[in-house]
Amino acid sequence: MNRIDNFNAGPSALPLSVLQKAQKELLNFQNSGMSVMELSHRSKTYDFVHRKAQELLRELMNIPDTHEVLFLQGGASLQFAMIPYNFLSNDEVGYYSLTGSWSEKALKEAQTIGNAHILNSSKDRTYSYIPSWEDPVDDRCAYVHITSNNTIYGTQWQQFPNTKKPLIADMSSDILSRQLDIEKFDLIYAGAQKNLGPSGVTVVIIRKEFLQKANHNLPTYLSYHTHAEKNSLFNTPPTFAIYMLSLVLEWVKEEGGLSTIEERNERKASMLYDVIDSSNHFYRGHAEGNSRSRMNVTFTLPSAELTKVFLTEAQENGFVGLSGHRSIGGCRASIYNAVSEQSCERLAAFMKKFQHQHG
Repeated sequence: MNRIDNFNAGPSALPLSVLQKAQKELLNFQNSGMSVMELSHRSKTYDFVHRKAQELLRELMNIPDTHEVLFLQGGASLQFAMIPYNFLSNDEVGYYSLTGSWSEKALKEAQTIGNAHILNSSKDRTYSYIPSWEDPVDDRCAYVHITSNNTIYGTQWQQFPNTKKPLIADMSSDILSRQLDIEKFDLIYAGAQKNLGPSGVTVVIIRKEFLQKANHNLPTYLSYHTHAEKNSLFNTPPTFAIYMLSLVLEWVKEEGGLSTIEERNERKASMLYDVIDSSNHFYRGHAEGNSRSRMNVTFTLPSAELTKVFLTEAQENGFVGLSGHRSIGGCRASIYNAVSEQSCERLAAFMKKFQHQHG
């Protein structure tokens, strides 16, 4: 089978072995005579899938018993609203670190619900860096919110802040890509469609003590209490997406866990950044050096016309997903966990060849 080199920003590449296992089990999961998609979410067969996904995520990310693991729906976009609904009372304030479009959207949503302010921002230089950190001095601070990786601008928090305030992180585009100290965070949320699996399920990791502070006077579905008390089975969950998540987690474990994945991601990113840095400004990276993302390598070429040629020739050579986000243009290689080192090697070689021909 010829698999294309997939650099899509999301939904993104999945490991081939995961797809093959899902294909093999598609019609008859564990001799049930049914597909996973057909199982009752109340059945023992599906319960095994559900709990296995939770257990594997805890194991791989070293999630302590102090935190709940939830499987929700609605993507990160629903979390933009659920967080302030649950944790902003009338006299409290949420503080947001602005590092790109997704943090802007999270802030905007929070401002429609309660008091939310900008803590710091890198908008002054087109979100090309991660701003320095200072804790809010406001006694009314309910939480601080960051976006750990910025897909559009290609920046990433290299180190997370040591804050005395409750820390919330949108990790949709770099969860499971590196080792984390979960104890630093009161709430982590992530849409699955980058590193965890297909779109449809959203992982939420929430400190139990923080959960107790959540508002109870909410519509039932918008309350974190509802989903924690029902083990994410209040209503029909995205069963197939959770099954695929469990297969991806199995793959990560078989590959050697997060230490191996992190080292591989560092090598992949270095391959592409080395080409950019040695191109004598033919390729220009958007992110400043100490803020570069290992998940989304963003760059421009000398002109819009040459960018079009680059993208056309890349497509002809079997590379997809290299067009930059429509809001800023340019190019972007999203190199999530399932993108192989071989794919990155081929892209790096193509970039060198293209510069030689057009530089």
